[in-house]
Amino acid sequence: MVDLVKMKSALTVAGLDPCGGAGIAADLKVFRSLNVHGMAVASSLTAQNTLAVAGVYGVDGAIFERQLTVLLDDIIPDALKTGVLCNAELVAILVGMINKYNLKNLVVDPVAVSSSGKEMLDVEAVAVIKRDLLPLTKVFTPNIFEAALFCGSTVETEADIMEVTKSLHAMGCAAVVITGGHLRHAAADTYYDGTNFIKIETPLYDGSYHGTGCVFSAAIAANLALGHNCPDAVKMAKKTVEAAIKGAYRIGKGMRVLRA
Repeated sequence: MVDLVKMKSALTVAGLDPCGGAGIAADLKVFRSLNVHGMAVASSLTAQNTLAVAGVYGVDGAIFERQLTVLLDDIIPDALKTGVLCNAELVAILVGMINKYNLKNLVVDPVAVSSSGKEMLDVEAVAVIKRDLLPLTKVFTPNIFEAALFCGSTVETEADIMEVTKSLHAMGCAAVVITGGHLRHAAADTYYDGTNFIKIETPLYDGSYHGTGCVFSAAIAANLALGHNCPDAVKMAKKTVEAAIKGAYRIGKGMRVLRA
């Protein structure tokens, strides 16, 4: 058995997905699969299934802060990741906690819009993330549409991706990974750490899958907790997502769920 005293830990600050395919449920499965002790603080409750997100309800700020304070007074995670943060109040609380407890290895998955088109992050929250959270971030993992939102520009070409990646990095995060969406023959991500651009590709699999962004960002956080550097953590996470897609199964009427 693994000695829990020696086990690395990771915290997910994310939403609760009732169908278990994304958010906290997906993150905890990934942490466990990578032999990292998982912890969770709920930032939102959602009404969703494999077909669509019907509603997103941010947790009361006082309750959110209390969850974090009680946990962090006892355990400091080796890494943490964010999912849905909903509003500026929750982002500001999280920023305060990261500074207060000197938390390291933050992975930010902005989760601005769901696959079914549901908006999950308001305009004020985007501004606070850009101003206060990204400078504390180790790896920022927007998809191509979220990258455009945070930069206020369109992203349609490979040249656009390169420019937007530079713009996002300039907001203060150590590394940026823009995920997928720009090559039709492969699932290609663009990594940039201020010095190196790295293309990370895997085959593009047919079908739709629930929670790929969650699994990816959770795997990055787990790898950082285990002591891997940023590029290696991202490359390994990409392999984790590919394996999870290969093992995906259909539990509902909509998207397949990843076997994390």
